[in-house]
Amino acid sequence: MRSAARVSSEEMPAVPGRQERLGLFSATILVVANMVGTGIFTTSGFIIQGLGNSWAMLGCWMVGGLFALTGALCYGELGARFPRAGGEYVFLRESFGELPAFLSGWVSLLVGFSAPIAAGSMAFAVYFLAGWGGSQEMGFVWRVQGVALLTLSPVTLLASGVIVAFSLVHSHSLFLGSRVQNALTLFKLALIMAFVILGLGWGRGSPAHFDAAPPLGVFFSGQFATSLIFITFAYSGWNAAAYMGGEISRPTRNIPLALLGGTLLVTILYLLLNLTFLYGLSSQEMSGVLAVGEKAAVALFGVRISRIFSGAIALSLLSLISAMMMTGPRVYQAMAKDGLFFPGISKLKAERATPGNAILLQAGLALFMVLTASFENLLVFIGFTLSLFSLMAVGGLMVLKWRAPAPDLPYQTWGYPFTALLFILGNLWIILFSIINRPLVSLTGLAAILSGAVFYLVFKRRARRAT
Repeated sequence: MRSAARVSSEEMPAVPGRQERLGLFSATILVVANMVGTGIFTTSGFIIQGLGNSWAMLGCWMVGGLFALTGALCYGELGARFPRAGGEYVFLRESFGELPAFLSGWVSLLVGFSAPIAAGSMAFAVYFLAGWGGSQEMGFVWRVQGVALLTLSPVTLLASGVIVAFSLVHSHSLFLGSRVQNALTLFKLALIMAFVILGLGWGRGSPAHFDAAPPLGVFFSGQFATSLIFITFAYSGWNAAAYMGGEISRPTRNIPLALLGGTLLVTILYLLLNLTFLYGLSSQEMSGVLAVGEKAAVALFGVRISRIFSGAIALSLLSLISAMMMTGPRVYQAMAKDGLFFPGISKLKAERATPGNAILLQAGLALFMVLTASFENLLVFIGFTLSLFSLMAVGGLMVLKWRAPAPDLPYQTWGYPFTALLFILGNLWIILFSIINRPLVSLTGLAAILSGAVFYLVFKRRARRAT
């Protein structure tokens, strides 16, 4: 049997109705769009609240970027070995078997895509209403014994409308979805550069906002590791191109290049943006703030100009939501084709070959999370579970390189095995301290994973009966 690592895009069988392909530019844009979004505009306030020092926060962003870059280096080889849609689901199926693969796909459905779509749409609504001066406080909250079970407000209703709109766009065609995606992401990059240049060059900030250097021990503390959970969420998406697989032209070449180029660009942008936030706000002013970009814009440019930036930031967040809508359904479709998910999810729309049913399922879950979950808990829930499965995928690469070497691949992981070991050890550190410091949310993530094992048994039994 021929190794999957040696199957090029030209050798892969054609899929009826799916002639459209993403080039290197669009694949790189997809990575950037998946990464730059809710996290950078919403997490710095929570991080500095925990660390209490501006330089410690910047160090946290640098470490997070290093972890993402080492992960991208490793995923580049996995994408070159298996240039098929599905991402971690495909990688883990090839390295560890069906059950871990199914659990990664299950977590992708709940956490990897649906939850970030929910968080991104909520952040969009917060910034959009701030830009237009709309109220965010009105609404109805249904509580049972003090626990909020349903929230209807301007934020949740606007967020829900965004999810429905992008579901329709990406159900229509890959061509339309990718063009909308590219336009939104280029706008986002232009906005970030304008914010950084104008903020540092002409903003009403102060270098005095930067704290004294923290003690070295803070970088090895449990709080630093816990803060990396938020960072992990902000950097999530560095593996986006790997999910599209054969829908990218020349995948064995372009997937690694898109992963590396996109991740490096985003790391630089994140550091520049946080420097701008800190120039505009002191540590105390940033602490615990959700819409930190909006508050920094007010401090740097005044209320009138900040409303323009808030509206622009809101539009830029649409790029993240769109990217998640594009990549996530390919995972569920791959699972369904293997008989490990609802059969209807594998179906493509005949005229455009888009996974319409998978998109609909993902949208429904995201809507549920918008109406029922709190924003901060969503961030921790996402970061913890994503760290676990990306760690397993990189561990799978080490297994594959030992079990089935592929020296003729066009891309080999740079710095291997040190890059892989750094990524694995760093994520183990994050997972350990997230369990210690946020046990309830971490246990929720573990419960979500275990629930996937139950569904795996159900789908596996159904597949056996069918054969």
